[in-house]
Amino acid sequence: MLLIFGSTIHETLITVVTFVCGYCRVDARQNVLKRSHRFTLFFLPLSFSTRYVNQCTNCGAETALSPEQARNAVAWSANRSSVR
Repeated sequence: MLLIFGSTIHETLITVVTFVCGYCRVDARQNVLKRSHRFTLFFLPLSFSTRYVNQCTNCGAETALSPEQARNAVAWSANRSSVR
């Protein structure tokens, strides 16, 4: 019997916001990322874990976000772009 399987982490950039990083104290761009851990069985991808993180482009520090915080970051970014 042949069993084909594997696992990957799929990372998606949701939005970019700008504010002061809590680690390096620099006003820098912050990437809001969605990370999905996927398991593939016979070429069928199955997501079993999803995380949201905020990543500083200056120092690379990451802060965990809740799904609600990630949605708020997208809404805030959309409001900022429509004002300009």
